[in-house]
This record gives sequence, C-alpha cells and structure tokens, in this order.
Amino acid sequence: MKLERLTDLFEFTKSLGKKTLVAVNAIDGHSLESIVAAIKLDLVTAIVTGNQTEILKQCATYKIDHQLFRIVHTETDDEAAKIGVQLVKQNPDSILMKGNINSDKLLRAILNKEIGLLPSGGVLSHVSVIDNPNYHKLLIVSDVAIIPYPTISQKIAMIHYLKKMALDLGIIRPKIALIAPTEQILPSLVSCTDAVGIMKAAENGQFLPALVFGPMALDVAIDKESAKIKNISSKVAGDADCLLFPNIDAGNVFYKTNTKLCHAEQAAIVMGAEVPVILSSRGDSVQTKLNSIALAVLLSK
Repeated sequence: MKLERLTDLFEFTKSLGKKTLVAVNAIDGHSLESIVAAIKLDLVTAIVTGNQTEILKQCATYKIDHQLFRIVHTETDDEAAKIGVQLVKQNPDSILMKGNINSDKLLRAILNKEIGLLPSGGVLSHVSVIDNPNYHKLLIVSDVAIIPYPTISQKIAMIHYLKKMALDLGIIRPKIALIAPTEQILPSLVSCTDAVGIMKAAENGQFLPALVFGPMALDVAIDKESAKIKNISSKVAGDADCLLFPNIDAGNVFYKTNTKLCHAEQAAIVMGAEVPVILSSRGDSVQTKLNSIALAVLLSK
C-alpha cells in the first residue's frame, strides 16, 4: 500500500498497535492537544514530563482530561529531557516527542554518551514529509533542522534515511534528487562537487532500490517542463519523491515556505536514534504534531 497523501497516514498506522509516547516538557496546549488526539485515535499511550502545575493549568485552559496520560513532574527543561530519554530506555516499544523545549536541550540528552539514544557512530538527521497541494505526490526532504552543513558521509547517511522513509510509505523505487543551484559541476559550489561523490556511490548500487541523481536544481527535480527545457533525461527529473538539500539554510527555507505560504501539511521525524524522535517546531500546528506522531508510530513498526 502506498501513501498517496498525508491524510492517509492514519489509515496506515491504525493496525500497528499502540506505542508509548514520551513527550518531553509538554507544558504547552498544542503539544497536549496533539498527544490527546493521538491517544483517542488509539495510536499511543503517553507519558508527559514537565512541571506538573503548568501541565494541569494548560489542561484546564484547553479542556483536556489529564487522566488520559501519565505526568512525570520535573523542575527544569534539562531534567524533563533527561528523564524523558530514560523513560524511552525503559520502554523499548516507544517514541520520543519534543514539547515546549529548545531543540538543543533535547538533542543534548539524546546524544549523551551515558544515557542517550544515539548508537555508536550514528548520524541524526531530520526528515520531513510534505504534502503540498501544488505537487502531484508527497515530498520527503532532509535536512531542515539538525545538520547545518553536512559532509559527504553525512549526506550518504541522510540518503539512506530518505530511502527508508520512502519505502516505509510504500514507494517501491524512491527517486531522490540531490539539490543544488545548477546541474553543472561547478567547483566553487560544494553542493555540486559533493553530488559528484554521492553519484559514484549511487553508480555502485549503494542506494538501491532508490534512484539517485544530481546535482539538480529544484525546478528540474519537481517540474517535468523545466527538466524537458533543460534536456535533463534522468527518471528523477520532474518526478522526485525525495529532496536532499545541500545545507540547513536551503532545507529550512523550503520547509517554512511550504508551511507558511503554500499551506502544505507536513510531518517530521528525527532518524538515526534508537527510536523515532518527533522534533516539531514549537510554532507548528496541532495537526502537524499529530501527523508527526502518526509518522513516528509507522517508522517504529
């Protein structure tokens, strides 16, 4: 079964069984509303860390039944993150969610060598699924939130995450575009020279069954007419499933342009940890957070 639009995600996940959602410092209404919505959809049971007084206050404000989840009181953001990671360690069939906490604080707990969730030699990368009404299918993109300027080895790991996400969404042969300003190999552009190295790995079959092509400008990756005009014959051109951005600047702007100007729906997950991590922006909507919970449930199957 292939996921056609993001709204199909809940049909995908309803038969997978409940996961344990551990929400770190979920002391804000949006996080709590999305958690309760996921509970009512039978996707998860939930544990919320954070200041209990503030959580109960938000529950009263948003008319949320706090008895639907377990509250673990903490005094500080750092303590909420540490205990959240420990709870995930204790619950192997679980997922981790960012609440009202700075991403750096949560990532420090995840990366902690003694209690953290990153396997030795692992790479964390943020992967988003974007449902833009102006594109003919879902777009899976990376990285918009974690790795500022990835190396070639990090980009190779990111491509594997893009491929895994696509396969989990039912895409049999994912088409992955290596985004750059141009299809020319310009030595002055790291995005272009890195793409050459990545294509050598692709030609050796490292990313099968995915098709990888680049460097490729964004218009060529998502618009068949642009690809035709520029005489780019790759099967990825004009029909990309996945976009690998050269750096966080490009990826983050693309993500927020889709969110704020195109009114696209999205879900986002951090991959590479022992469990899926929901790292939605504190400004993301309840629906985006709920979509991300469902996506995490799917990836943890």
